[in-house]
Amino acid sequence: MKNNIEIYETIYAASIISSGIQPLMHWVVQRYIEEKTNTEEKIAWVNNIIRKGYTALEELLVTYAGKYATGDEVYLADLFLATQIHAAVIKFQIDVEPYPTLAKCYESYKNLPVFEDALPAKQLDAPPPSN
Repeated sequence: MKNNIEIYETIYAASIISSGIQPLMHWVVQRYIEEKTNTEEKIAWVNNIIRKGYTALEELLVTYAGKYATGDEVYLADLFLATQIHAAVIKFQIDVEPYPTLAKCYESYKNLPVFEDALPAKQLDAPPPSN
């Protein structure tokens, strides 16, 4: 059972992801940014925002992380974090190695079939693959 501080950290981590990182991963937002700028500026802008979010998460989670974001069991932050890390790695080639806590979590997620099933490309609203 998590104590109140650990619960707060889980909610705070989920908030960073859901408000700071995840909106930029949505293809509709990315298309809009690209229409207003260009592909290179979109990628640079999204990468910068994701890295800022990763830095904040790394600082927050380093104290509480175990096998997963806030311990050795899957909690709310993991549900948000797993697919966002994967999408950033795949779509924007963002390396998680500079963020050791996030990298460790990502490796743990890849060993859970339920997270494999939750990957963005497997969701009904996933954009079609680009050719």
